[in-house]
Amino acid sequence: MEFDQWSSELDRLHARFADRFTRAEPRRRARQYLSGLVAGLDRKNGWTLAEQAGDLSPDGMQRLLRWADWDIDAVRDEVRDYVIEHLGDPNGVLIIDDTGFLKKGVKSAGVARQYSGTAGRIENCQVGVFLAYRSTRGHALIDRQLYLPAAWTDDRDRCRAAGIPDEVGFATKIEMARQMLQRAFTAGVAAAWVTMDEAYGQSKALRVWLEEHDQPHVVATRCNDDVVTTSMGRARVDELIASLPGRAWSRISAGPGAHGPREYWWARIPIRICWRPGRGHWLLARRSMNTGELAYYVCYGPRKTRLMDLARIAGTRWAVEECFQQAKGQAGLDEYQVRDWRAWYAHITLSMAAYAWLVVARTQTAQQQTAPVTT
Repeated sequence: MEFDQWSSELDRLHARFADRFTRAEPRRRARQYLSGLVAGLDRKNGWTLAEQAGDLSPDGMQRLLRWADWDIDAVRDEVRDYVIEHLGDPNGVLIIDDTGFLKKGVKSAGVARQYSGTAGRIENCQVGVFLAYRSTRGHALIDRQLYLPAAWTDDRDRCRAAGIPDEVGFATKIEMARQMLQRAFTAGVAAAWVTMDEAYGQSKALRVWLEEHDQPHVVATRCNDDVVTTSMGRARVDELIASLPGRAWSRISAGPGAHGPREYWWARIPIRICWRPGRGHWLLARRSMNTGELAYYVCYGPRKTRLMDLARIAGTRWAVEECFQQAKGQAGLDEYQVRDWRAWYAHITLSMAAYAWLVVARTQTAQQQTAPVTT
């Protein structure tokens, strides 16, 4: 019975974006592609997905990704709306992060020797910037962009060989984050907060942009970042936190982890002057209970926000890492064998759809199992 329910839910998701395909054949293949991504295959590439669908060659699956006439960005929007419909909550959190896709050679769109958070070092890889959504109901990926280093966008012949449109120019990861957040805001995504790691949170321009949109946020920053103090001066964040007395620190759980509550010492100090009505600015710090290592966050939000609220929002960033891990392990996010720009977006979007379906189906099953029995 559970299998039938899950399969029916996948049919419902596919039906949401079926009209984004102009022909029946790629529409059908998209459904097969989704099924293959979650089929538990050892590898999820053109050959194995084709075999799973009963095809004799991967040509049909490759055609779906590279040439078939369908609106990939419209499908992305349907996936986002599907996630929000099932997981949306007014207290939800939007999370920005990137992940690497290890690659050989130099022809895959955007591939370069660059830092990969996945590997934890510089590797030959592609890097995708993603937007995730987190609520108490679950978390999933809702947007994506492929980062193109300047060495690519400065070489238009190389870009054309990889199928990158001429109008696609260089954009920093910060700019990509802003573009994806803007799409979410425009779509009316239910989210009370935004969070991200220091690679993004250290950008003062991005923090100002969020504040201009009156978007509450808890974003990590580097230890030598400087902020405006309540006395109208400027100070390094590590020096401000070092000046706090011991009683300023509270032991708070940032949420459940694999081995129990993720407890840290937390402290905050007001920053900035001329707070707008009902809003506040704080510098937040997290200290490891084991090593004493410190992390810093710049925060903006409702004036009545408590320390434990800020700690909770900071702690939700782990959800995007779990999204990457699960989407790669269970929905083939990183198991594509394509080189060109369009195929990357097509595969990643369908993988995001498959992962969203897994999250929603599990949520529905859990709700049914915990629902009270009525007689």
